[in-house]
Amino acid sequence: MHTKHKIYIRISKASMEGTDIILFCSCLLSVLVLYSAEDTISANQTISDGQTIVSAHGEFEMGFFSPKGNPQNRYFGIWYKKISNGTVIWVANRETPIANTSGIIKVSSIGIVVSTNQSTNIPIWSSNSLRSVKNPVAQLLDSGNLVFRDENEKQYFVWQSFDHPVDTFLPGMKFGYDLVTGIDRYLLPWKSDDDPAPGNYTCRVDRNGFPQIFFWNNSVPWYRSGPWVGSRFSGNPVQNYGEIYRERFVVSETMAYYVFEVLITESPIARLALTPSGASSLYILNTEKHNWTQYRIFQVTDCDRYGICGTNGVCDVNKSPSCECMDGFDPKIPEDWAEADWSSGCSRKVQLECGNRDGFVKYTGVKLPDTRWSWYNMSMSLVECKDRCMKDCNCTAYSNLDIRNGGSGCLLWFGGLNDMQGYSEDGQDLYVRMAASELKKNRKLRVKRLQIVLVPLLVILMVVISLSLLYAYKTKRLKKAGKQKTLRGQDFDLPLFSLMQIAKATDNFSNDRQLGKGGFGTVYKGILGGGREIAVKRLSKDSRQGVDEFMNEVSSIAKLQHRNLAMLLGCCIQEGERLLIYEYLPNKSLDYYIFDKNMSQSLNWPKRYNIIVGIARGLLYLHQDSRLKIIHRDLKASNILLDHDMNPKISDFGLARTFGESETPASTTRVVGTHGYMSPEYAFDGLFSVKSDVYSFGVSLLEVIAGKRNRGFVHPDHHLNLIGHVWKRYTESNLLEVIDSVILESISNQHEVFRVIQIGLLCVQEYPEDRPNMSSTMMMLTRDDALPIPKQPGFFLERKNYPETGSSPKASTMNTISVSSFAPR
Repeated sequence: MHTKHKIYIRISKASMEGTDIILFCSCLLSVLVLYSAEDTISANQTISDGQTIVSAHGEFEMGFFSPKGNPQNRYFGIWYKKISNGTVIWVANRETPIANTSGIIKVSSIGIVVSTNQSTNIPIWSSNSLRSVKNPVAQLLDSGNLVFRDENEKQYFVWQSFDHPVDTFLPGMKFGYDLVTGIDRYLLPWKSDDDPAPGNYTCRVDRNGFPQIFFWNNSVPWYRSGPWVGSRFSGNPVQNYGEIYRERFVVSETMAYYVFEVLITESPIARLALTPSGASSLYILNTEKHNWTQYRIFQVTDCDRYGICGTNGVCDVNKSPSCECMDGFDPKIPEDWAEADWSSGCSRKVQLECGNRDGFVKYTGVKLPDTRWSWYNMSMSLVECKDRCMKDCNCTAYSNLDIRNGGSGCLLWFGGLNDMQGYSEDGQDLYVRMAASELKKNRKLRVKRLQIVLVPLLVILMVVISLSLLYAYKTKRLKKAGKQKTLRGQDFDLPLFSLMQIAKATDNFSNDRQLGKGGFGTVYKGILGGGREIAVKRLSKDSRQGVDEFMNEVSSIAKLQHRNLAMLLGCCIQEGERLLIYEYLPNKSLDYYIFDKNMSQSLNWPKRYNIIVGIARGLLYLHQDSRLKIIHRDLKASNILLDHDMNPKISDFGLARTFGESETPASTTRVVGTHGYMSPEYAFDGLFSVKSDVYSFGVSLLEVIAGKRNRGFVHPDHHLNLIGHVWKRYTESNLLEVIDSVILESISNQHEVFRVIQIGLLCVQEYPEDRPNMSSTMMMLTRDDALPIPKQPGFFLERKNYPETGSSPKASTMNTISVSSFAPR
């Protein structure tokens, strides 16, 4: 909190004469001036640890702080004053923390200095201004900008924190470079949630070719905004942000920068922030509840990853596989593409001939390629742009630079075209150079298509009849062959691997390659010819996942693209085998960690919280953001896989069901799933909906926090399952007993864990209408709003009294349990 000072001055009558009175008034005036400007530090002041400076209208506060989970380190920073969790927006000494509370802030003629008040008085951090100031002051503005200036020059800043951002970008900030001043403003997110040191990711405006924003993972390009096309970055969804905020990207010969402003008068506070994992989002403050609303998320699908389809390849999130070559191009290394490795890209079928014999093919609805190898002119027309490209043999494509008002400006590409997405209504027009022979082929193709359209009705009917007969014949033959179904010709198109490929990759399904085994069969680790690691799910002959479930898993997951869903690379259905080929995730499944006493030691609270939120994001995508509403029906810890950064990915879609936008919950006479995770309405009545998945999520959430399984849970005081145990301790206000000891050792604020437990209890309430949907659950996990009071959970189980053998009871069937319905006291 800001430290207010009271000043007491004792005065004798004898001293109140002549020049003494003048001297006293002068001193008193100096004191009043010194303590009236609470947003400013002058050269004769210092701010110690425990004291803070607040901006004029109380929007921002600065001083020393410690990150959550790392209380021993002290940093000088700026945070929001009016928000309960004090969101930090800027840190000075992010790589040199102070190990105690001896830090002080002072102002000198050359800048702001952070040091210690110990005898050494060693500077920890300095703004290092190039210009010396006669009357130096540092002021915290209501914009969140910390400025260093001369006291008499209020409009000229010698140094400002806005020129040196950390992980947060605020309205009014300029994000980019200025060649005149030499300033390059870019973002370096925190290393972790409790360590503000620079992490692996960087976000900056690239100055090569036409400027664009790049996210880097160390030295590897991670995500690219695409060029600015007048109203937005190329490829960004066309959404009605105009009433919420306005963004601009300014490009000139000497500078390029991005800036945005919020237009909502009742909620003027917003920020763009990067997380330690490289994700970026726009947050807007809810002024009534004083917390953040995640308004816009960037980098949503795998197609947002830079260059996933290689040079001259196009990524389309609505297709499977996602990558394809443009017309006139073929995979450069077909063997790699057959194994879902698209990084080699595509090469031309016919090389360019240069001169007027070349032409252009128009591609509509694409995210424009990487512009680092481009040339641009703001005033050229599209016709002039085409002529300029045609005259340069190295020019491979052209496009408008500004799509507004019919289009203007010229953008030329040279060499291969990288990192394209399409084809959607949100993209732009791109004109790609082609050899004359390829253009002739395209013209012949168009003529042929026109002929097909004009074929007499009789011929069309004959084709339809022929296809119907052929379909009936193939269906009959497939049934005789044991219900093997081909994946081609459906509404999806997934790479088919040969059995020989998979057998070679897994050393002929060697036991040494086994990753896991279950009722469905066995999962093997494999290595394809190009060195890509894969996970092969081989369904056993007597697997509970039959042909229908196999086809369902293929059709469901083949259409999904999300960072928290396991990626399906292909399948194999030869010689009676049913094989699914997934991306390989090195850290196995979630149950491998949370239910093992030794492995659970590696999962502290920040990692478990990240896993919980990741699962929630994946489910939210399935329920709300994917093209079809998908209900998983078998969400559990063993179906949550972990990548190399311990990020969760939902897998095993064999029991999933898809619904249209307006379809309602369904019922089934065949209840499938895993006891302990199934909701009451599904287990007893066969009714399932998105709320069934919410229940399973709640169970998984409680298991992650407790480190115990719901089924088979044993406690000396009662015979309840884990849900019942948590509910009992919740009603007794004794949640500490529920939490895994590893979590307790890694947290400083128990309230955050208690809150997540309460969210879990809200998700496992007995009746579906009482449970939140995943959108509400996601908001509860990422905000700090007041939570509803949960009602009694479903399957509040009281098991029979097992003999005291010291071991957990084996998995029980439904008729060995009874549902307890007593209310909490």
